[in-house]
Amino acid sequence: MHDQNFKNLILDYPVQALEFFAGEEAGSDLSEARIVPVRQEQLMERLGERFRELDTPLLVEWSDGRREAILFVVEEETKTSEFSIYRLARYCLDLAELMGTDRVVPVVIFLRTGDQRSYLRLGSDSCAYMEFRYLMCKLKSLPSVRYYDSDNIVARLNLPNMAYPPEDRLEMYLMAQTGLARLETNPEKQRKYADFIDFYADLSEEEVIRYRDSYLSEKGEIMGLVSVLKEEGRQEGRQEGRQEGRQEGRQEGRQEGRQEGRQEGSYSTYFNLIQNMKKKNLSDKDIAILINLDIDIVKKIMNKEQVDIPLHLLDQDK
Repeated sequence: MHDQNFKNLILDYPVQALEFFAGEEAGSDLSEARIVPVRQEQLMERLGERFRELDTPLLVEWSDGRREAILFVVEEETKTSEFSIYRLARYCLDLAELMGTDRVVPVVIFLRTGDQRSYLRLGSDSCAYMEFRYLMCKLKSLPSVRYYDSDNIVARLNLPNMAYPPEDRLEMYLMAQTGLARLETNPEKQRKYADFIDFYADLSEEEVIRYRDSYLSEKGEIMGLVSVLKEEGRQEGRQEGRQEGRQEGRQEGRQEGRQEGRQEGSYSTYFNLIQNMKKKNLSDKDIAILINLDIDIVKKIMNKEQVDIPLHLLDQDK
């Protein structure tokens, strides 16, 4: 499960992943490079043998030749006690031979706490015949508050995997969800990585209730369970529509009542969200991006002008 989660994360955001997990070697020009996933299954020495499979090897190339191509071997380790530096070294040697390069950077993401060997030396008292080390990212050793305002989406999505005081748990969750809303505009990926955050945050039912009460009512932030509020607005609208439709006794009445009710419920939801976000000093542009509305509609809602919420927003996530 964890391997697949991180494979998806790294392949969806390779630049940000390398900048966050391997910043010492990534450099500042990755956005201008070509990043290509490399085959995960390593060649077998003999047919029928069990093959070795890497997590996420990435080949980084610059078409203008400013830097020589470099291979990042990114591995996720869930249980620190099961990590083997010998196994990692074999992976890197096999891949270097297969790709015909000595420019290899091993990177290990440790999801849990624990001690692990970070350096391998093969040799005698007088000489080291082989030395091996790797970059490590120990997520539980990183203070989440340091990345609350990060523009790196991989860092923001991993806030639940970092260190934070128990009393800051809901604020951490909020900043992770807010980062997703700010930094990812694709609705499919928003849903995909909202699940990533929820999986690692693993809020209890009591925490979900507290989050909704504290952060969506009092502080009025915009992600986390904002989709729940939108759904509640749609549900209220549908209910009112059904009631009015039954009273009218016509399909047209049901349809019009449903649309009017959905519009009213959604308008109220958006008005409250926008008002609360303004209290947090967010700009009109940021608000429009975060709640997926045209900036002119946002301004009209703030001025209490009646507007029609676009139907595609009423219908999304049905």
